[in-house]
Amino acid sequence: MKREWNIFLSALSFFTRIPVKIAEGQIVELSLSVRYFPLVGWLAGTLSALIFFSFDMVFGQSLAIIFSMLSTIFLTGALHEDGLADVCDGFGGGWTRDKILEIMKDSCIGTYGVIGLVFITSFKFFAIQQIVSNLNISTQWSLLICMLVLANTLSRFNAITMIFTHTYVRAEKSKSAPMVHNVKISNLYIALIITLIPLFTLLFYTQQYKWVFVLFPLAIVNLFLSRYFNKWIGGYTGDCLGAIQQISEVVVYLSIICLWKFF
Repeated sequence: MKREWNIFLSALSFFTRIPVKIAEGQIVELSLSVRYFPLVGWLAGTLSALIFFSFDMVFGQSLAIIFSMLSTIFLTGALHEDGLADVCDGFGGGWTRDKILEIMKDSCIGTYGVIGLVFITSFKFFAIQQIVSNLNISTQWSLLICMLVLANTLSRFNAITMIFTHTYVRAEKSKSAPMVHNVKISNLYIALIITLIPLFTLLFYTQQYKWVFVLFPLAIVNLFLSRYFNKWIGGYTGDCLGAIQQISEVVVYLSIICLWKFF
């Protein structure tokens, strides 16, 4: 149990800005922390919801959503947003594998990266706003928590599946290398169980099985992006995982809206 706790702390230290101190001699392989990436999604979704409720009482829904989005950015240190921006710059400005990887490694953000961030944050804001408008927050606050946790959890699981299906193309000394090399399939199963809990909670809470269909658009996103990355660079990088997470989160929100509207 203590070992699992240390693995979870390793996940927190890598995927968030939460200061974590692991006792010397208790440090575990970073590749094991992949199993708890969706659990970080639980944390991000819960924090996002709590910040929304707190600020909604003072500033109203629109500003509360902005503060809610900022809270997850501060929690993760914009890790995934940075990945999305790098992917937009790399694939937008590079026409060869080496050039794409070179641009993605550049710490400076370019035009494509800015456009990508503007679009993804806009989609998030308006999608969450649409979801909130469909709820009576005073009586359905727990439903909003479920949906935010679900989006943050499913999107992270969607990202890590690529670790098990495609090749990591960066050098061994890169930041993400220790996390993605020699990852056992058992970590994916553990991550899947953690991921499905919010979904089953939503199904049980609403007694509506339509929410299962949020999985299908995610599968399409995963298939499309993984094939796209594989075509151009022969696999994936840590930035690609961040991009998948961001896009998948928005897709979950959009799927929820569509299921509400048409089913």
